[in-house]
Amino acid sequence: MIGPETIKSRIRVSEAGCWEWTGYLDRDGYGVLNDSHRPKHAHRVSYQLFVGPIPLHMTIDHLCRNRPCVNPAHLEVVSRGENTLRGMSFSAINARKTACIHGHPFVGYNVYFRPSGGRSCRTCLKLRQRGYSKARKGLTA
Repeated sequence: MIGPETIKSRIRVSEAGCWEWTGYLDRDGYGVLNDSHRPKHAHRVSYQLFVGPIPLHMTIDHLCRNRPCVNPAHLEVVSRGENTLRGMSFSAINARKTACIHGHPFVGYNVYFRPSGGRSCRTCLKLRQRGYSKARKGLTA
């Protein structure tokens, strides 16, 4: 059975206050420990020991952005979608954008949601369509 002593015996406290896991790290940089010969992420075990249970279909977000950290004060329960949007992936960065590359705001009617799941600026789509139509008329005249 894993207890708080197990966690505390395998950490190094950083200057930022992170409890950095000194045990095994997986290929993504998260701490791993074995519980009855079953691997578990150390940050999840730490949260459960020091804070409480993790609700079903929820995940743990590292507020400090330090994957080996198991400090419960640096961990927060969030949905998988929220955790993704808080990250630095392309989808997260694009989701945080409030305007297109030409400065048109992504608000109200000006946002077109593509069937693929992305979004586009309707103003830019209209301008592009007008340019295409003018070019086509010039070719047929």
